[in-house]
Amino acid sequence: MRRFHSLTEVRNELTAGNTTCRQLVEYYLDNIERRNGRLNAFLEVWPEEARAQAEAVDAKLAAGTAGKLAGMVIGLKDVLAYKDHSLQSSSHILDGFKSLFTATAVQRLLDEDAIFIGRQNCDEFAMGASNESSYFGPVRNAIDEERVSGGSSGGSAVAVQADMCLASIGSDTGGSVRQPAAFCGVIGFKPTYSRISRYGLVAYASSFDQIGTLTRSVDDAALLLEIMAGADNFDSTASQREVPAYSQLLEPAPHYRIGYIRDAVERPGLNSEIKEALETNLEALRGQGHVVDAVDFPYLDYMVPTYYILTTAEASSNLSRFDGVKYGYRAPDATDLESLYKKTRSQGFGPEVQRRILLGTFVLSADYYDAYYTKAQQVRRLIKEKTDELLRQYDFLILPTAPTTAFRIGENTKDALSMYLADIFTVQASLAGVPAVSVPAGQDSAGLPIGLQVMSGAFREEHLLAFAKSLTETLIPAMP
Repeated sequence: MRRFHSLTEVRNELTAGNTTCRQLVEYYLDNIERRNGRLNAFLEVWPEEARAQAEAVDAKLAAGTAGKLAGMVIGLKDVLAYKDHSLQSSSHILDGFKSLFTATAVQRLLDEDAIFIGRQNCDEFAMGASNESSYFGPVRNAIDEERVSGGSSGGSAVAVQADMCLASIGSDTGGSVRQPAAFCGVIGFKPTYSRISRYGLVAYASSFDQIGTLTRSVDDAALLLEIMAGADNFDSTASQREVPAYSQLLEPAPHYRIGYIRDAVERPGLNSEIKEALETNLEALRGQGHVVDAVDFPYLDYMVPTYYILTTAEASSNLSRFDGVKYGYRAPDATDLESLYKKTRSQGFGPEVQRRILLGTFVLSADYYDAYYTKAQQVRRLIKEKTDELLRQYDFLILPTAPTTAFRIGENTKDALSMYLADIFTVQASLAGVPAVSVPAGQDSAGLPIGLQVMSGAFREEHLLAFAKSLTETLIPAMP
């Protein structure tokens, strides 16, 4: 069976009688069997369940009652609740835990006949930029297995990259869908904050977390958003706005006003080949008649510190619930309640999660709250206001997704600052709460994918996705 790039291709083959959902599942299961042992993208595969789902969808297709996602085989990042299935956030501290309910976004996909094939590896509690902090080991890039996949949704990105599923559902706190998409040469999309319910998403930083998608086509990203988005009685922070038919609104306008952040392009740490790819694509956009201007954004150097102060503070609070008392791992050598807390959390959390909890607890402490946390909230407001101002002047802002292509496994693990700076271009959209997408923008001289990131104004996903689709069709080489 050939590799499919979109659900449209799958549905055409299903309609023509050239394949069935059961055969699709067998194809992906075979790919997982052959490749996952090396790549480590899936933590758990559900073969019998996927086969049963596929047969049920085949029956619905024959009866003409199938949902919008019939034929789409999907992997779930290990931070999304799926009733009676393991949920560990790739952490030792949640050993043995099974979810008691299903996330709203996951249930909406099931209701439209999506077929779930397995649970995907990620950085522990979605904290990381390389998928090296997972309790289950790093995810390897399918293009070069000595390179990282990106993070934290690295397993989700590699699963799509290596053709182990058609699409993956991940989460994006500060770039955790977009950055691995760039490293793996797929499409990573993060919607406006609140566009998709967070009910059933394990919390890292609640004012940033958002469910996102990793796909091989913009059409699939639009359809998945259309199905998952919308109000939810279980999540009071989910937007009440009406959900457009995103999948039917992918026709771009003939001309756009596009800004690119001057400091991002001229930044010393930006890989020269990424800079060249960005400039080439910007020049091509000018050639198509779009207005393309350099814009100033004076807060670029403040974004990563602001992001990490705020997210670690929220993580310190959110992760306090994991204590060995109610569920998951419990230290076997605890002697009293205090030692139970200390030993369970010391043994259950990995080094990166411990680092962020400690940092977050520090910035929330009475002596430092105003100096760090309050100040960071004020800077976040400035970043949001400036971003919104630019997005009123321009339809889109373009910048690199990451400052480098996929680096070698172990290259940055001893240098937390270098690892954190991998997020320098993605955290802006998260701090401002606006939608953003990473699309492939060619390759470097080593054959590693380069990502180009586009942001739009809040709740303008239909315009962002239409523009992203035009980029993939007219400017950017097709994925293999």
